[in-house]
Amino acid sequence: MTDSPDLRCDVAVIGAGTAGMSAERAARDAGASTLLIDPEFRGTLCANTGCMPSKLLLAAAHAAHDARRAPVFGVHPGTPRIDGPAVMARLREERDRFAAGTRESYDKLPQGVMIRARARFAGPNLLALSDGRTVRAGAVVIATGSANAIPEPFRDLGEALLTNETIFEIEDLPRSLAVIGAGAIGCELAQAMARLGVTVSLFDHGSTVGKARCPRVGRALEQALTRDVDLHLGVQTDAQREGFGVRLRWSSDDDSGEEYFDRVLVAAGRPPNLKALDLERSGLALDDKGMPDFDRRTMRCGDSAIFIAGDANADAPVLHEASTEGAVAGRNAARLPDVAPADRSPALALTFTDPPMAVIGTAPEDGRICGSSDYGDQGRAKVEATNEGLMRIYADDDGRLTGADLCCPGGDTLAHLLAWAIQSGATAPQLLSMPFYHPTLVEGMKPALRDICRQVNAPQPTDRDFGTPPGA
Repeated sequence: MTDSPDLRCDVAVIGAGTAGMSAERAARDAGASTLLIDPEFRGTLCANTGCMPSKLLLAAAHAAHDARRAPVFGVHPGTPRIDGPAVMARLREERDRFAAGTRESYDKLPQGVMIRARARFAGPNLLALSDGRTVRAGAVVIATGSANAIPEPFRDLGEALLTNETIFEIEDLPRSLAVIGAGAIGCELAQAMARLGVTVSLFDHGSTVGKARCPRVGRALEQALTRDVDLHLGVQTDAQREGFGVRLRWSSDDDSGEEYFDRVLVAAGRPPNLKALDLERSGLALDDKGMPDFDRRTMRCGDSAIFIAGDANADAPVLHEASTEGAVAGRNAARLPDVAPADRSPALALTFTDPPMAVIGTAPEDGRICGSSDYGDQGRAKVEATNEGLMRIYADDDGRLTGADLCCPGGDTLAHLLAWAIQSGATAPQLLSMPFYHPTLVEGMKPALRDICRQVNAPQPTDRDFGTPPGA
């Protein structure tokens, strides 16, 4: 098998999701012969079971929520009627369009590049395929994504068990839902289901929601969630099938109970999907979790000819990072041994709750500069009856922005503006010298930026320079 492989290429890419497609394209653009190996070629995780179907569910939830809160503005449309089958039917219809769009990328690949099979390592640069063939590659990019983690107490729940890969296939909304795991997926889907009329309880053994980095921001999200869901943090959970549903028990030093739920959604994390690769035969040094060490600026594993990108490396499991990492990995794999480090963008992670939460750039070190804005007292947010939450912006001693944490209305857009400012090297005085239209949510940044200016003794424009009313 080692002496006479069936297939040869410069770069073999294992996995045809966002990172894998990006890696193959970058390697081919760099002049390498490529093979893209995947057992299904079903499209990206984002389109099928991630970003897009979850946002379709959130869109329905937002519509229901807006109808319920309309009386705040003197508008009385009546109690919304939630048609669960219609909600799920539209979700799948639009989801399938998104997924079909990602699959069209495969049609543009050169003939012979797609290999429909599973791959595992038979040596450092030798792959064994599930169809019996072998591939010898000059370099290999691992882009196998991630898979749901199902803790032991929930593995025998049968059809009552849901994950982000199955919840979008249910025909109707359940009457009650337990959500295990208060990360981004758990928080988003728990709040969405609750706003669609489902009785929802959210459980996590940790003490924070949404993997919040800043305790104050985490508390703001926690406060928002508790208006919609029954939240239990710091608890251990156990579950048992009962009839068509599940009897769930939880306990901690000060919170314990049990309740029957129609369904249980397990959102307890998505570890890298590496177990079937036989990485021990790759020649890579592996840690106690079976993970290879890699350089996030080159995506190279040690000094080997193996690269790892996207969710498979568990570094930054979001779509735009997967695309970037795939491109870096594919380009460097094609150019071995001339590997070039790439500049990485500031961290940017969003949780699409209401209000959204975001983590941008780096966390502040002890004694670093931090400015705060209170969106509970922000003008445009008050106009729209969404005034809650806060923003915290971090800077170095020169007032140059380094990171931010926020949970506030418009947070998804504000996070982008802050990430762009950080990447461009902008300072707080520079941002304050730019136009802020009134009244907007973007104006809410100004108190935090002024805080930073005061702490670094930097001059700042006054509100009257832009005609902004005091306190807006």
